[in-house]
Amino acid sequence: MRPHLPAAKDLVRRWSRVGLGATVALAAAAALPATAAASHTQLVMIQDGSDLSDPNAAMTEFRQLGANAVRVVVPWFEIAPNASAKKKPSFNATNPNAYPAANWQIFDAIDRAAAANGITVDFTLSGGAPTWAQSVAPKSPGVNRLFLAWKPNAADYGQWVKAMGTRYSGHFKPTGATSALPAVHFWALFNEPNFGQDLGPQGNSNGLTATMYYRSLVNQGYNALKATGHAGNTIVIGELADQGSEPGPNPKRTGGTPGNYGQTRPLLFIRQLYCVDTKFNELRGSAAKAIGCPTTASASRKFRSQNPGLFNVNGLSMHPYGQSQSPVSKAGNKVDYGLFQDFPQVEATIDHVNKVYGSKKHLSIYNTEYGYITNPPQSTHRPSYVSPATAAYYINWAEYLSWKQSRVQSYMQYLLADPPPTAGPYQGFASGLEFPNGTHKPSYDAFRLPVYMPKTSISHTTNAEIWGAARPGAFMQKDGNGTPTIAIQLNGTTIKTLSVSSSGAYFDTKLKFPKSGTVRLAYTYPSSDPFLPVTDEGQTVFSRSFKITVH
Repeated sequence: MRPHLPAAKDLVRRWSRVGLGATVALAAAAALPATAAASHTQLVMIQDGSDLSDPNAAMTEFRQLGANAVRVVVPWFEIAPNASAKKKPSFNATNPNAYPAANWQIFDAIDRAAAANGITVDFTLSGGAPTWAQSVAPKSPGVNRLFLAWKPNAADYGQWVKAMGTRYSGHFKPTGATSALPAVHFWALFNEPNFGQDLGPQGNSNGLTATMYYRSLVNQGYNALKATGHAGNTIVIGELADQGSEPGPNPKRTGGTPGNYGQTRPLLFIRQLYCVDTKFNELRGSAAKAIGCPTTASASRKFRSQNPGLFNVNGLSMHPYGQSQSPVSKAGNKVDYGLFQDFPQVEATIDHVNKVYGSKKHLSIYNTEYGYITNPPQSTHRPSYVSPATAAYYINWAEYLSWKQSRVQSYMQYLLADPPPTAGPYQGFASGLEFPNGTHKPSYDAFRLPVYMPKTSISHTTNAEIWGAARPGAFMQKDGNGTPTIAIQLNGTTIKTLSVSSSGAYFDTKLKFPKSGTVRLAYTYPSSDPFLPVTDEGQTVFSRSFKITVH
């Protein structure tokens, strides 16, 4: 979650105790090569930790919007006992009961509330590391130690992940509880390891040292999840920030790397993680040794078996923010970036590094943080962020492109609500569906009922494509309460009603429009649903509206 505003890097850290994200599985951009099958089963995620003080209310709102997965960033520091102590306390770190019971409460509540509402939980097992599990980091203004892991002890991380895996295995009953906690089936190993304020040092004159630490974290975390019965779950690595800041502020001292707290371009990070250079040749000599890579050909032959977390997981997760660009724009993109429109390069890179070691695996791609900061309320940035109306259009466009691709398995909205205003002009990561005062942005309707037409200037004799979803209606199918319907309206009059039985209640149809005008979708909530507020039952809601020209 990296805006262009340097000052916002702390403001976007909106988790008080957790970071939450309901994520929609998002596919690749229009620039992606055509695939044989679309990603019709993609997850729909959303994330907003500010709602998690009341998990039941949060899940109700996510269900109203139709999100079927929630991303929850779980900071290791927040779970660990005596996290600020320099010396590790004496405790069995693989046993959930050895951790303070109070530290689990909010995550247990989220787990139960999500399960009750039929929403998938994605636990992102993140830093920061407890002080006793990392080295002493150099001081730097603006670095929040709560989220930083500085030369973390991977074995300690693995023990914590084992405790997490045990607690959320579906068999663990907390002390005093009458039933076991619901099983969690989606896991991500760490958050934005290519950003030095999450994992450091990011790089120095020897190379991108963060890749060495992350490689160890991934292997320990993967083995811990496998050992606790989660081998068949969705396990992803990466959670990579979309851009980079090389060279760092002192390029002579850092060798052109981002330095201690900078950000590495994601595709460069991936190559170094898998110990290859820009031409996908295996690293050798001092360059390999400095970041924990094999230094000989015989050692490289063992690399795949020694790093199960790199090769046996299900997917690579990205945070492909569009910034102020459209989902297909190439303006201002740089080599090795991982924006939404760069997904073809992301896929090619992860495939190539696997191939180097004889793996034919094509990891799925997960979009686990995405959204558009809007102006208003964020009015101080130059160049200006997009308007709320443009953001609504862009998120529908992006989801359409995502849905058409089989490789990308999730679409995501970050956040639900913009951060509150600070003194002076609004600041922060204002990518929410709501303004700080709770008023809906146009993107609220756009997310709840996505709609997109590739062509909006059409002939009256042409069958024009229109795509969208009765998103909240997907829960009707899941609960066995019938098949949802969606109405396509022109100038407020329904011209076609569709029954949408596909996963996610998506549709992709063609029809003739008799005249120019304004198009929108209409969906009516079921008249009875125990998970929705009474005020929603039987109510009709609408998508964003847009104009078409028929000639």
